[in-house]
Amino acid sequence: MALKAALIITAISIGLLAIYGADAAVSKGSDQGFLPFDHKTRGMGLGGTAMILPIIAFFISRKEPSKPLAVMLFVTGVMIIVGGAVFLSMPPSDQPRNAMVEAGPLFGVGAFQIALGAIKIRK
Repeated sequence: MALKAALIITAISIGLLAIYGADAAVSKGSDQGFLPFDHKTRGMGLGGTAMILPIIAFFISRKEPSKPLAVMLFVTGVMIIVGGAVFLSMPPSDQPRNAMVEAGPLFGVGAFQIALGAIKIRK
């Protein structure tokens, strides 16, 4: 039962990441995409949730081996890392920013989720 819940939670996370990426791509650095959120709200609501859900899914199913869940953890980790790389490649906006300070945690969380996927495969 816990494994099924973990798969559903991780699938929701992948969906949120896809919606977040599509909305960010549509906005092209402006304040709003097709969702009625600014970039900060979009990042916290969709991105933050999508980063936390796979970690929760791993820990609720930690005793059960599952290759599908491991693959889904890899996918979420790669999606987060790709999102961070795209963010770094974007031209800076009017406001000064330190892109590595903003994108660095994305690389860390993405790598952590990939590591969780590797742990899940090894079990």
